[in-house]
Amino acid sequence: MRLVMLEAADGAVLCVEQDIIEQSGTIRNILTDVGATDKPIPVPNVSGHTLGRIIEYCRHHRSDPSRRRPRAPLQPDETNASEAVTRQAISQMDDFDHDFCRVDQGTLFDLILAANYLDIPPLLDLVGYTVASKMKGKSIQELRDTFGVKNDFTPEEEQQALNDNAWCEK
Repeated sequence: MRLVMLEAADGAVLCVEQDIIEQSGTIRNILTDVGATDKPIPVPNVSGHTLGRIIEYCRHHRSDPSRRRPRAPLQPDETNASEAVTRQAISQMDDFDHDFCRVDQGTLFDLILAANYLDIPPLLDLVGYTVASKMKGKSIQELRDTFGVKNDFTPEEEQQALNDNAWCEK
């Protein structure tokens, strides 16, 4: 199998089999446009550590053909669309996926950004679901504390925002 070299933002060069990294729509498109090359493909938005984790994920899911195509968009008339996506994401998770997401918050957000940049929808769904599950059931203050968000609202502005978005609390 042909090896592809990827150069991360920090200069790290990683080699990976082409069939593994083609789970990335971004890399697949570059390889289609450029063809075979002995030069590393730059991946400017992803660190070497994060790129290594993504390769690990892609290697594990190498034989799963559903992870090689873009995700079909949800139909506008589909009811409870977000619940359907969540159920689908959970049903596809295996022990590796659960362990893969047991990382610190910074790494998790790096994986989200990289999965989005590299166009790997199943990985983006997985890490997005992980973040969402960390948020579920938390109060506004708990979310601020967890994600380091400063409250820059005045008490009046905060109350107005709560009143305007009361439907969210149901």
